[in-house]
Amino acid sequence: MLGQDVRAVAQAAGHEPLALARADLDIANVAAVDAAVAEHRPDVVINCAAWTNVDAAETEEEAATLVNGAGAGNVARAAVQHGAWTVHVSSDYVFDGRARQPYLESSLTGPLSAYGRSKLAGEHEVAAAAPGAHTVVRSSWLFGVGGPCFPATIRRLASERDELTVVDDQVGCPTFTGHLAVALLELARTRPLGVVHVAGGGRCSWYEFAQAIVEACGLECRVRPGRTEDLARPAPRPAFSVLGTERAHEVPKLADWREGLSDYLAVGVSSA
Repeated sequence: MLGQDVRAVAQAAGHEPLALARADLDIANVAAVDAAVAEHRPDVVINCAAWTNVDAAETEEEAATLVNGAGAGNVARAAVQHGAWTVHVSSDYVFDGRARQPYLESSLTGPLSAYGRSKLAGEHEVAAAAPGAHTVVRSSWLFGVGGPCFPATIRRLASERDELTVVDDQVGCPTFTGHLAVALLELARTRPLGVVHVAGGGRCSWYEFAQAIVEACGLECRVRPGRTEDLARPAPRPAFSVLGTERAHEVPKLADWREGLSDYLAVGVSSA
C-alpha cells in the first residue's frame, strides 16, 4: 500500500524508482538484499516492507521479527555498504499507549504486542547497521488505495449494514499513505539522522474515524461507540498513540487526517 504510493510519488517527481515487491526480494534473505542493492546502486533505500498482521504476530512473533527486525537490518546494512541512505518506516505501536500527551521522538518506548516489539527491534537493527546513514520514520494508522485498510472496510460494511459498532477507546492519527509518501521522499532528500515522527494532523478515535468515513461516503448507517475489550483481539493495542514531534524544523508536516480521508476517497472512488 505505502510502497505503491512511494513509487508513484517518486516517478512524478522525476526520480527513477525501482520498486521491489516481496516476490522480487525477500528482505529476510541477507544475500538477496545485498545482491539487489549491489546491482542497482540506489542513492536512497526506502524500506516499506513489513509484516503487518498485528494479531497473527502474537503467535508468530519469530516470523514477524524476522521481517520487521532482522529484515530491516539487512536492508540498512546493504544500503550503507553501497553508499545509500536508508529511510525506514516504523510504527506508533512501539509505545504502550498510556501517555496523555503526544509521543515525541525521545519518549520512552514500551510496546504491548509482538508486532510492536518486532517494529522496535527493526528500529534498533537499522540504527546499529547504518549508524550515520538512516532515518527511522514512525507513523500511525496508515490507510491508502493500494491495499486493505480501515476506510475501505468501513465503507464496505456501512453499505451492507444498518449499524456498526467501532471502538472509541483507541485514539491515534490516521495517516493517508499518499501524503506520507510525499513526506518520505522529502526525508530521503533532507536525510535527518535518527528517529522522526510523521503522521496525519489532528487526532481521533476509530469510532470518530468511522463516523467521518460514513458521512463522507453519504451512507445511511448508524455508527455506535464500542470498547476494545469487547473485541477480544489477540494483540493488545495502545489506547493512545498520538504522535507529535520535537524535530518540527526537520520533519514535513502532514495535512489533517480529514484531508487525508478526502484525498483517499477522491483517488479511491476514481480508481474503483
